[in-house]
Amino acid sequence: MFRMKTLAATAVLAVLSTSAFAAVDRIAKIDVTADLTAIGNEKAATFWANLETDLENAIAARVTDRVADTGAEILVDIREVELASAFDRELNLGDAVLVGQVNIKDDTDNSNFDAYELSVSLENAQIVLPEGTFLILSTDTTGAYNRLVDTFAEGVVSRLK
Repeated sequence: MFRMKTLAATAVLAVLSTSAFAAVDRIAKIDVTADLTAIGNEKAATFWANLETDLENAIAARVTDRVADTGAEILVDIREVELASAFDRELNLGDAVLVGQVNIKDDTDNSNFDAYELSVSLENAQIVLPEGTFLILSTDTTGAYNRLVDTFAEGVVSRLK
């Protein structure tokens, strides 16, 4: 019989604020910014190179029914220091975290405002593996990257009520 080990490996969402949800019916713009030139670690900068586009697309894919010419703007500013942290410490990607400031603004309806910090990591969720089996999330895998991006996008969209 195998003794089971519990390892952290899936994306977990942590919203670090208690603000109310924005009542967003229409979305005119989704803009994600991350100053990748601020990342001193070359491997980290390469790994996150498409983050802005990928995160914008992941959010847009979840709100296609709300896209319009006028409406709210979803503005996300990713903090660069967290993008490099797992690489700087020479740990595996399981330590990676995606943190960003999310602002929802609507020039036509001031009640559609929200601002919060959103943090997604590959910690705290559990995968059970047989004894002697190791799970390593390396910087070469796109699975972990996609999981972080998708979970962050879901966190943003889930607050658009």
